[in-house]
Amino acid sequence: MNNQYCRVGTVTPITSGSEAISVLEVMYNNFIEKASDVAHVDTRLGEFFKRKAQGIKKVLESLS
Repeated sequence: MNNQYCRVGTVTPITSGSEAISVLEVMYNNFIEKASDVAHVDTRLGEFFKRKAQGIKKVLESLS
């Protein structure tokens, strides 16, 4: 029997695949939606989601 090695902890960057833009757009929309849903309940959490969305937007702009 041959030894099999798994790659525990390996990470594939999101921006390396051909579907990167569509995945990032979905993530961006999810963070914007979460920010608007939570904004009236917890402003700090809403700001956190907005910052995450802004970071994803910058990556999207650099890919386009």
